[in-house]
Amino acid sequence: MKKEERQKVILEYLSKEHRVTLLELSEYLNVSEDTIRRDVKELSDQGLLKAVRGGAVAPSPIPLHYRNREKHDLENKKIIAEKAISFLKDGQVVFIDGGTTSLALVASFPYDLKITVITNSFPVAALIEDLPNIDLIFAGGKMCKTSFTTASIETIDFFRNFRADICILGICSIHDERGVTAALYDDSQIKKNMIQNANFIIALSSIEKVGTAESYFVSPIKAINVLVTNIAPEDETLKVYKEAGLTIV
Repeated sequence: MKKEERQKVILEYLSKEHRVTLLELSEYLNVSEDTIRRDVKELSDQGLLKAVRGGAVAPSPIPLHYRNREKHDLENKKIIAEKAISFLKDGQVVFIDGGTTSLALVASFPYDLKITVITNSFPVAALIEDLPNIDLIFAGGKMCKTSFTTASIETIDFFRNFRADICILGICSIHDERGVTAALYDDSQIKKNMIQNANFIIALSSIEKVGTAESYFVSPIKAINVLVTNIAPEDETLKVYKEAGLTIV
């Protein structure tokens, strides 16, 4: 089998399984692990998968642009929002990022909730306009038209001025080895600062993002306190995150 054909098979295999070891691919394709390791490196360099120790994982299947994400998987975003809302209490200061799942959470806020929201998300800010008991502090900076957020050095510096009770992250990818990662560099740095300046971190993630990885590191999974997904916490897929000390909801 030629290299191009072999690499195509690797990508097809990974699209179904989301994670694969070098040994599995070696046996599946009947070639040496060294050959597979070289293939995985080439594919990783092209951004088609993410190489991890002893194997590879798929990148996040979620569309990158906000307009393509806002209508994606709405039912599961609603499930996640309903689970996460119980962590919010009157009087809290809350960081909220620009994820569309975070937006779904804001859309579910009770009308009488009394918190302070600090965000860099234009859609989040627009929703809060109609909630009279929520104070809004908006992080300025250059607008990223891909995510409809502010994303610049000014935005990063802004979040360093606060110490939030809770940080709500609508994450792009989470993996037990690669940690929390993002597809955009500026977004990864903003999320990193949110985590560093908050007392309690809640990650919102549909199950299709779990076990995937992107290029820009945000945090190890142990930096997350709670992982909220759209499936039952007892699901085998989430076992490794529970073992790492995360509360699974």
